[in-house]
Amino acid sequence: MTNSFSTTRRPRRARWLAVAAAAALVVAACAGGGSDNAADDCEPGETDGDLAFYNWADYMDEELLAAFEDETGVSVDYTVYESNEQMLSQVESEAAIYDLVVPSDYMVALMIEEELLLALNYDALPNVSNIDDAWDNPPFDPEHQYHVAYQWGTTGIGMTYDALDAIGGESTWAVIFDADTAAQVPGGISMLDDAPETVSAALKYLGYSITETIESGDEDAIREAGALLKATNDRLVKYDSVTFGDDLVNGEVDVAHGWSGGFAQAFFETDAYETHVYTIPAEGGVRWVDTMAIPHNADNVCSAHAMINFLLEAENGAALTNYTYYGSPNEAATPYILDEILEDPGIYPPPEVEARLEFIPHAGDMALLIQDQLTNAKS
Repeated sequence: MTNSFSTTRRPRRARWLAVAAAAALVVAACAGGGSDNAADDCEPGETDGDLAFYNWADYMDEELLAAFEDETGVSVDYTVYESNEQMLSQVESEAAIYDLVVPSDYMVALMIEEELLLALNYDALPNVSNIDDAWDNPPFDPEHQYHVAYQWGTTGIGMTYDALDAIGGESTWAVIFDADTAAQVPGGISMLDDAPETVSAALKYLGYSITETIESGDEDAIREAGALLKATNDRLVKYDSVTFGDDLVNGEVDVAHGWSGGFAQAFFETDAYETHVYTIPAEGGVRWVDTMAIPHNADNVCSAHAMINFLLEAENGAALTNYTYYGSPNEAATPYILDEILEDPGIYPPPEVEARLEFIPHAGDMALLIQDQLTNAKS
């Protein structure tokens, strides 16, 4: 069984740097403090104050934070969130000011549109040359001005082999969305507490393209997915975006909708690969990349650049992936990544699965409608 996707690695790092540097100059008049762009005066490794770092839960090795503090003398105030929407709300409201955040691909596009991100100064990020060219100029930030890739992965279904056998040995979204198929599962079922992800899963089961549905503004398809989520709600044990891997391994559920690395981390920590598996359903799933970005109102922009550059060092990039069990966009980190991660098809899967995966696009005016579908389903 294949469980994820892989990318072909063809280094074009010099070209990427030239494009990125040019893009940074083009946007020198973006928001920020001090000069036209607060990042313009930052030098490699330069810091300008303590760092407020806002990241996903369970997505950072604390030893890396300690190493950064020891190397720079900067104190890191590290707080976590459980969804892109929670992070966006905090940045928009300015309830707290953050110097560095980790938005997913589609959220980067939204934050750019709302002028919530600061253009990066690539002169202060020499280690960006370590990033694999597969992440060059993506659709959510075509000129690569506002983000640097952090970790990547997929969204699918983790389950016990008993559950997989009970539904015929092939992974399918029907194990969640079809009442008769779900009834064959010996234990409980959970889904991510994340509107774009849950709606996307429902769309794939219904036979829709996630990208085409959202980009075309097909509200009827979104509402159909919402009705499916509503009909599914009663048979779910919970919605959870943090402990889904642990819940599966601990037996709280036998089927869980979740992210590849969350399952891999739980499986490796407990030797659960003998009894559990992460799968991409036959209908397809979501491919995503999380990024490092600097909010437009950050207080300590140079410190944020210093942290990005620090995490882009080859061994630090590997340490991050060795902790999170997600794929690394850092090509230079590959020799330092654990073999058990590099050889796991659920983390670095074969290319034939790539055709079944889609990015979640920036939803634009559809974002509220998508959020409403999960809210209504849970109500």
